[in-house]
Amino acid sequence: MRGRPRLTVTDVRQGTRHPVDHKAAAEHSRLGEVVLHVVNVSAQGFMIRGELALERGERIEVQLPLIGRIEAHLVWSHDDRAGFQFERLIRPDDFSKLVDTLQPNPRLRP
Repeated sequence: MRGRPRLTVTDVRQGTRHPVDHKAAAEHSRLGEVVLHVVNVSAQGFMIRGELALERGERIEVQLPLIGRIEAHLVWSHDDRAGFQFERLIRPDDFSKLVDTLQPNPRLRP
């Protein structure tokens, strides 16, 4: 485990993932402002598609509708996909509203 950043929350990837297609503005300490293509979201985190030069454990601050700015850290990456875990909990009612906003197809909503 030497050399890896210490994470402030436990990796919990058991949440239901909801498919979305959302461009989100984010900020990284080294890269500055970046745009993320979010392809699924759960109450614990989200997955993006597209190249992003980050190492596991690095943090970004992402802007999400209704939620606002929320910090997340990179849990995994493979090819052009990467998974992030939120640094704080999102209340269930706020998460439901977020999915309603990001997922226009009512059949795919929770």
